[in-house]
Amino acid sequence: MAKVELKNLFKTYDKKILALEDINLTIEDGQFFVLLGPSGAGKTTTLRCIAGLEKIDSGSVLFDNEPVTDDQPASRDVSFVFQQFSLYPHYTVYENLAFPLRSPMRKLPEEEIYKKIENISKMLKISNKLKNKATELSGGEMQRVAIGRALVRRPNLYLMDEPLSSLDAKLRESLRVELKNIQTNLNATILYVTHDQAEATTLADKIGVLKEGKIVQIGTPEEIYENPNSIYVSQRLGSPKINVLPSSLFKINDNIPTIGIRPENILLGTGKYSGKVISIENLGSETVVAINFEGHEVLSSIQGAYKSSINETINFDINMNKVLTFNKEGDRINER
Repeated sequence: MAKVELKNLFKTYDKKILALEDINLTIEDGQFFVLLGPSGAGKTTTLRCIAGLEKIDSGSVLFDNEPVTDDQPASRDVSFVFQQFSLYPHYTVYENLAFPLRSPMRKLPEEEIYKKIENISKMLKISNKLKNKATELSGGEMQRVAIGRALVRRPNLYLMDEPLSSLDAKLRESLRVELKNIQTNLNATILYVTHDQAEATTLADKIGVLKEGKIVQIGTPEEIYENPNSIYVSQRLGSPKINVLPSSLFKINDNIPTIGIRPENILLGTGKYSGKVISIENLGSETVVAINFEGHEVLSSIQGAYKSSINETINFDINMNKVLTFNKEGDRINER
């Protein structure tokens, strides 16, 4: 595995469309790093620049302190897992997994190939599918094979481009857990891109938040959730979504235009504020209540069940110690 660094990386398309702007990023050896952002933020372009599939305009890419900026993709020794499964349909699962190990650059004996495939297929729970053709697999099984084909090589770095996004919710959840466990067991260095905040918080040791080709914040999932540096970042993590409201609603400070309050910090039942219930969503372990307060929707998240009814007027308060404050540009103000 390898430590990966991006230094002052710029990338444009057609000499005018700025895709990446001054990207500075360090992924430690054995770290699971997630790039989080919406479509068009530059996530996939970053992966392609690291892999050598895109030529950068300026800046540098380093593996273990050694520059690889001008190296060909094959010499960088990275494995890429794409959103689409990218399997050879006429091959069996075993043959798909063996393919990268049989390249002329490796020349591994078949006995060693067999052992590697046996180990990785057990990890991914596809041992019973090794003789099946790729066309005989379900979507979840295909993606397990695609991930296995990347993992079996043990390269310097794994690059994963939203590999779970085409799967249904239940499969995504189970594969997230398995992928994190495998990464931990292998001590693998992974750079994973997604727009899904649940994937980011479940998988990441660290998250880099991307906006319009710039990294706007880096931190652990907990750091970014608790201390986002902008409204934009605060809205990337958290479900239900953060409440972003005019501070004048709560008479906090005339010099602070906007506040952010996580739904778990809207306290129902008592308090000096009141509003009408718009909706109640019982999710089993929690209940999300939406309130109309002075023409603004306020979301509250309560553990367990909550008894109320639509249009009922209820009182609530806010946990002032957890209020986030932002200036008119949407950047964080640390003092209230």
